[in-house]
Amino acid sequence: MQVAIVQPHIIWQDIERNLANYKKHIEKLGPSNDLILLPEMCTTGFSMNCEDLAEPMHGLTHEFFISCTQKYNCTIAGSIIVRDEGNYYNRLLWITPDGTTKYYDKRHLFSMGFEDKNYVPGQQQLYVSTCGFKIMPLICYDLRFPVWSRNKAHYDLLIYVANWPAARQQAWEVLLQARAIENQCFVIGVNRVGEDGNNVNYIGGSMVVNARGEVEHKLSDKEEVLEISLNKDELIGFRNKFPVLNDADDFTIHL
Repeated sequence: MQVAIVQPHIIWQDIERNLANYKKHIEKLGPSNDLILLPEMCTTGFSMNCEDLAEPMHGLTHEFFISCTQKYNCTIAGSIIVRDEGNYYNRLLWITPDGTTKYYDKRHLFSMGFEDKNYVPGQQQLYVSTCGFKIMPLICYDLRFPVWSRNKAHYDLLIYVANWPAARQQAWEVLLQARAIENQCFVIGVNRVGEDGNNVNYIGGSMVVNARGEVEHKLSDKEEVLEISLNKDELIGFRNKFPVLNDADDFTIHL
């Protein structure tokens, strides 16, 4: 599977300018990408101004994503602020080339940034498939809560789209590797760069980690795009040789 990771400098609370920036980057990508990944709140930055910034589910960003999937015959994913039935969600949109839209609402809301006071937490996980890969997409702070992402042979690739601050960059790197090791899967973390309207700094470091916990790719602290290939046969071979998940504890999550 070919994956393109877009690590942007997000323009604070400016949906149209951010979409224009993504359009520029996506137009420069190679023609063979199956999946394009954008970060958390990719059109606004990590904002609590949901009343002014929220889009309807099928708003401007959804239309842009649809146009990209159709033009480039790929799946695209990233989270935005969505208003749905009077509530606000930090919602990851997953849109396939045939126009099918699925979504995941962020489960773990960052209370220290008052996200829990402005948004409604998600109540269910999302599993999707692309190019033979089973995938679980999650959002930023979810990374700190391993029970929510525990693999029960549900997925091959775990994705975290994020606005992860520079002050906690070490945790970002260590936790991405830990999630890969404990779940015997590929992990992709998609971060951003720049400074937001709250003077919070971000230094990117988007990463691709294999099931051994080895960092296969890591972006710098600049706006950039990475195109990579994931080999499922390599993953299955490692799982068969070292089947850790066979010994995992069983459990049920009660919401």
